[in-house]
Amino acid sequence: MSVSAASNLSPAYPNRAAWGTAPKLRAWQQEAFDLYFRRDPRDFLAVATPGAGKTTFALRIATELLHRRAVQAVTIVTPTEHLKRQWADAAAKVGIRIDPDFKNSQGTISRDYTGAAVTYAQVAMHPALHRARTVARKTLVIFDEIHHAGDSKSWGDAVREAFDPAARRLALTGTPFRSDDNPIPFVTYVEDGDGALRSVADYTYGYGAALADGVVRPVIFLAYAGEMKWRTRAGDEVSAMLGTPLTKDQLAQAWRAALDPKGDWIRQVIHAADRRLTEVRRSIPDAGGLVIASDQATARAYARHIRAITGESAEVVLSDDPGASKKIKEFAASTRRWLVAVRMVSEGVDIPRLIVGVYATSTSTPLFFAQAVGRFVRARRRGEIASIFLPSVPVLLGLAAELEAERDHVLGRRRGDEGGLDDHLLDLARQERRTPEAVGEELPPQTLETSATFDRVLFDGGEFGTAAAPGSPEEEEFLGLPGLLEPHQVATLLRKRQAEQLAAKRKAQAEQAEAKPALPPHEELRELRRELNSLVGAWNHRTGVPHGVIHAELRRACGGPPVAQATAEQLRKRIELIRRWATQRR
Repeated sequence: MSVSAASNLSPAYPNRAAWGTAPKLRAWQQEAFDLYFRRDPRDFLAVATPGAGKTTFALRIATELLHRRAVQAVTIVTPTEHLKRQWADAAAKVGIRIDPDFKNSQGTISRDYTGAAVTYAQVAMHPALHRARTVARKTLVIFDEIHHAGDSKSWGDAVREAFDPAARRLALTGTPFRSDDNPIPFVTYVEDGDGALRSVADYTYGYGAALADGVVRPVIFLAYAGEMKWRTRAGDEVSAMLGTPLTKDQLAQAWRAALDPKGDWIRQVIHAADRRLTEVRRSIPDAGGLVIASDQATARAYARHIRAITGESAEVVLSDDPGASKKIKEFAASTRRWLVAVRMVSEGVDIPRLIVGVYATSTSTPLFFAQAVGRFVRARRRGEIASIFLPSVPVLLGLAAELEAERDHVLGRRRGDEGGLDDHLLDLARQERRTPEAVGEELPPQTLETSATFDRVLFDGGEFGTAAAPGSPEEEEFLGLPGLLEPHQVATLLRKRQAEQLAAKRKAQAEQAEAKPALPPHEELRELRRELNSLVGAWNHRTGVPHGVIHAELRRACGGPPVAQATAEQLRKRIELIRRWATQRR
């Protein structure tokens, strides 16, 4: 019997005619496909930015391997239950029958299927069962977001036990890096020269390359600062300005207060995000928004805010909701405005119409942030722009500025402060539950008052806002950006608006200076010192360079004594120089 005849008779060998319904491979997918079959490897790790099309690539590999009879079955391992169905739906379109409802209790799959989709947790519960399935037929195992196999040592051990006998293993991830030392199964590590082991991908397609190819959308990050007030467990009232230099404790508490649904900060930010969504929907009528919350209670509270702001209900998706997959699918196919979720929509879920996001969680690891941003970058047509609203917190602003950075998973590296704030927030939460500071005090810190102020915009490595010049640009200028622009058009427009706002501000300052009497010399010096110190603080917040080093560099470049002894003219020169630094560094 010929291969083509066998293909028509058995679900294990899909007919190549099914390829006609599959999308044409993108350039990177074709390049990776060709590389795979030139090498013909047992293990292959493909790293491609979220939204680039890893599923299409993997299923084309699976189709070809089945057609060549290199494998007889396919097992797809995913992080979540919802993704099992998403993979099964995609596989069906290319003629591969995948059972998304397979349970460990079944033992074997129906002969109607080529294979099954399972979760990493499902494999960890019964690795011997999945090993037996793998041994029974020559199997291709596709690991979706393979870094999850390192979520715990037990998961990694189970994945190795279950799939060590596999004929082929194809590992996929958009974010291969982890912040721990749990090795990822079936991933190659090599020494990096510093005594550590670094993961090595067989093929990499990063966000920068995908953006240049028009495969993903450009992202504008809109950061919001504001004043936060809270009462400690000891009864003291504390206030802090989010967006200014703070200690780790202050920042953690201010960040948490900002995200508290009882305060005005999150309400004002959601309102601004909804105005942005309204503007985007003028050119993209089905554009949708997603709020990523820290937990289920706040997710529901944010949904109530959205209902009050828009008059429309938001879809709320919770990880323990048995109808979560159905809700996501229905939202993806609708034109509803807002979806609110905790973690499950942050990774892998494909809703291409999501264009506006609110990052309302304290999770600050590079892996989670990249996966969350990945929900908004999947391009449908050229010119679509994603907008993500987030707190003005240094770790988040740093991750946003380094969106195009390519990272690997490194074992044995000495950890500095990486992920430290996230760990600190977790420690605070545990402390609140277990070790009250005052005898008989059981309540956690109480948010008293919060307010949001527009801080800055980050785009294409540049900043537009308070870090670039004194005084925020107008929030409305950025919320009203057209929904369809090419990346270079966005950059040009942002720089033009920034220049116009700075010119208007300087003109107004000059007019005010002419209209009011000259300050006495001692007051003028005090104002100039205050302005210089404010700019130095903003530059420190942006770059991490200590205040003393910044002042020393200004003195070296402009001359003159320390600030306390400097003349008004010397202070003006330093102010002008640090403004030029901020404007030029984009």
